[in-house]
Amino acid sequence: MLAVTQDHLPGLEAVRRVVLPSPQEPRCGTIQTIQERFEQFHDLNPWVLTELERLTAECIEARFSKISLGMLFELVRYSYGRATLSADDFRLNNDFRSRYARLLIERHPEWGSHIEVRALRTD
Repeated sequence: MLAVTQDHLPGLEAVRRVVLPSPQEPRCGTIQTIQERFEQFHDLNPWVLTELERLTAECIEARFSKISLGMLFELVRYSYGRATLSADDFRLNNDFRSRYARLLIERHPEWGSHIEVRALRTD
């Protein structure tokens, strides 16, 4: 059986150069918000958005009427395993789906009709 390596992953060298910050202590008795954790994750793993853009473009080219970020997250997890960096125990946290959906629409407004977003609890 062949050993599977992740040396060919896009952006992996940049990820390897990043030194993970130690988890932040809660500020004034509060914990980090989902948005703060997302921003930290995204800064450490910019390739995730690039991969989600690629997958979304493929889905649109294949004429999907709706695109599930859940499905795309699972594809990224399957393809890239544990190649992400994170300050907590989660690698590609489901809490970040809504943030990535908004980023995709912000960067590609023409995709808005394909990606459903709901109001954030923080809105």
